[in-house]
Amino acid sequence: MHFLNLRPGRFAPAFLLAALLASVPQAVLAQGVPQAAQPPISVEPVPSELELAKLLWSTMTAVHHANLSGNYSVLRDISSPGFQVVNNAARLGEIFASIRESRVDLSNALLLAPTYTEPPSVVEPGVIRVRGYFGLRPTAIFFDFFFQWVEGRWRLHGVSISPQAIASEEAPERGRTSTR
Repeated sequence: MHFLNLRPGRFAPAFLLAALLASVPQAVLAQGVPQAAQPPISVEPVPSELELAKLLWSTMTAVHHANLSGNYSVLRDISSPGFQVVNNAARLGEIFASIRESRVDLSNALLLAPTYTEPPSVVEPGVIRVRGYFGLRPTAIFFDFFFQWVEGRWRLHGVSISPQAIASEEAPERGRTSTR
């Protein structure tokens, strides 16, 4: 059996051209009609349920890593400009001290889909609020997050995380650790 020798530069341009032509719809080639333009990066999308869950999981992971390392600068740096102005790394360390000291493993939130206590809502242009919890046992993790649309992506704008012991099937009362 003989295989093609795909050394860089030998067949790559032909394969790339073939792949490009194969990906263009035939109607576009035949009619010369341009494809629909992608929305500009400044257009604020409505996050899907999966996108919202990814935002929540990545935020929980960022806070968890900051708690483990004691370094909150990355959490601050990936947040919105307004969040950065009011929260330096030292202040974030103080805000999350109780969670850090309780040794709650926030990464366990990655094991479950979030449960929303109210539908995500737009609180001001470009800012959404997402409230709910991860129903872990014996300690549920309640959250109240704000995300702001900045430079083509949702960035953390406000955060409240409250781990709470669950003794029964009822939702526990909500406490707060908040930066907004």
